[in-house]
Amino acid sequence: MALAHKIAGVKTFDWTDWKGEIPATLMFVVRDGEILLIEKKRGHGQGKVNGPGGKIDVGESALDCAVRETREELLISVRKPRKVAELWFQMSDYPSLLCHVFVAEDFDGEPTETEEAVPLWVPLDEIPYDRMWEDDRHWLPLVLAGESLLGKFVFEGEEMLSKEISAASWAEG
Repeated sequence: MALAHKIAGVKTFDWTDWKGEIPATLMFVVRDGEILLIEKKRGHGQGKVNGPGGKIDVGESALDCAVRETREELLISVRKPRKVAELWFQMSDYPSLLCHVFVAEDFDGEPTETEEAVPLWVPLDEIPYDRMWEDDRHWLPLVLAGESLLGKFVFEGEEMLSKEISAASWAEG
């Protein structure tokens, strides 16, 4: 279904032929009623709270990227991650992002602060949505409740102009 959106001087935005310019990932580790988040220390979203993740390298799978980025940002190795969502971001001030979201319940190592991120264990009922991207409050609770989804978001700067969230299913990995 084509949707119309206002963004950066464009009167309508149509998802029909949308392609993400930057393929990326996010990983959320959930264990014992808590979620492992990070405070980003640099790059896109610096200062915000999110899951570890980043850009997919050429020739790398989304799953391999999510595992690698989590290891680089927190010095842990996740076990048995599963894809739970795909998020499409059309932004006025940043190239469009196609983000693959994964969840894992276990890992090896100890979450450790790095040059990129500060680890934050947070109770699931105290997720700091006010420190996260505006879209997170709409899709993350669904993912944490066990749903798989496709989310489409239009941003002008840090303001979310529109959202569309639908059920989806993903092959493992």
